[in-house]
Amino acid sequence: MISKDVKQVEEKDIVAQNHEEDDVEEDDVVDDTPGAGGEPVEGDLETIVICYSEETKKKKKKKKPKKKKAQQSDPPRVGLSKIFTNGVYAEGEIQPYKDDNAWRTTSEEKRYDERMAMEDPEITYQSIRRAAEVHRQVRQSARKHIRPGMTMTEIANFIEDGSRALVEENGLESGIGFPTGLSLNHCAAHYTPNAGDTNVLQSGDVLKIDIGVHVKGRIVDSAFTLNFEPTYDTLIEAVKAATDTGIRESGIDVRLGEIGGAIQETMESYEVEVNGKIYPVKSIENLSGHSIGLYQIHGGKSVQLVKNDDQTKMEEGEYFAIETFGSTGRGRVVESGECSHYAKIIDAPRVPLRLTSAKSLLKSIGSNFGTLPFCRRYLDRVGETKYLLALNHLVQQGIVQDYPPLCDAKGSMTAQLEHTILLRPTVKEVISRGDDY
Repeated sequence: MISKDVKQVEEKDIVAQNHEEDDVEEDDVVDDTPGAGGEPVEGDLETIVICYSEETKKKKKKKKPKKKKAQQSDPPRVGLSKIFTNGVYAEGEIQPYKDDNAWRTTSEEKRYDERMAMEDPEITYQSIRRAAEVHRQVRQSARKHIRPGMTMTEIANFIEDGSRALVEENGLESGIGFPTGLSLNHCAAHYTPNAGDTNVLQSGDVLKIDIGVHVKGRIVDSAFTLNFEPTYDTLIEAVKAATDTGIRESGIDVRLGEIGGAIQETMESYEVEVNGKIYPVKSIENLSGHSIGLYQIHGGKSVQLVKNDDQTKMEEGEYFAIETFGSTGRGRVVESGECSHYAKIIDAPRVPLRLTSAKSLLKSIGSNFGTLPFCRRYLDRVGETKYLLALNHLVQQGIVQDYPPLCDAKGSMTAQLEHTILLRPTVKEVISRGDDY
């Protein structure tokens, strides 16, 4: 390539000498040729070609390596903002309204209302959907990792460490929605281990796992039941079917008492055989689902699990925890065992506190949990010590509500399944639905 260029330059030089009377264009060619007096010099031309080649390489922009999308770890500990970088989270299962509300699905007015809701940072569905995505990933990991032989404290820490990491816990902005429920066997609800708890999960246990996650006060409340041998599979099937019934029957303007009747009918169509004996599955009559308010796990409306005359209606924009409990026992729970769950009452009376320690504890509860439920382990975690006297005083004064474990008859088994739903203007969204349940 280089020797060919030199030959071309020499030919141009000869043409210039034969046409000296002509003006200059050929001379320009000669003058621009490397070498003294227009004489071509091979070495110089070679240098130019090499320099030009190197300069071209420099000018070419280096391609930046593409950033790899963050992947979730196992167990999950990567914050969701690193994975969902655009801040948009998947919606839950969509169910159309039926009967008198079927028109909402195609209503332009209601679609407009939804668009306005999404643009309002106080109402936007992205907060609850982010919490739901945390819930799905944490619980799916829990289902894979929890095994007999683990202590209740180990299970609680495994779940809560995952929830805190994925939701990127930040004071009252985002974090755990309530203490992780790990109620065993005849105990249906409101048990989580206190410090020093020595309970160990056994292969024959039926474990209810109730997990809460919140973002900006929007709480996802969803629960499932684990067992490790098939005796109570049918009991778990019963609560799943009953909860699905409750979700299907829920909707704007639906009366709460009617939903309870549908839940009971589904639940009590099941029976469980244990060691050759048949036990009917009963809806636990004094437990219920509930509406969910902002930073308020029990929003004021209850969805009972048995038929009743409650004429209260569900309303547009409300969040509900549709949960059902089935039992092989009497179908009624009582308070039993050491209390672990507490919550500051939203409209608590202003009363003088005679204990200085109670004043200090109330301030700590307010700054760390607000009106979100908490447990003794959470008080330990924020550095509170020797607080039981002060905590009991706050309960006695009606400022803090205690929630002791709720249990059916010993020897019976209970199961639970729960989802959070949102009554959007156009459709019903099962926020917490996942591939697992």
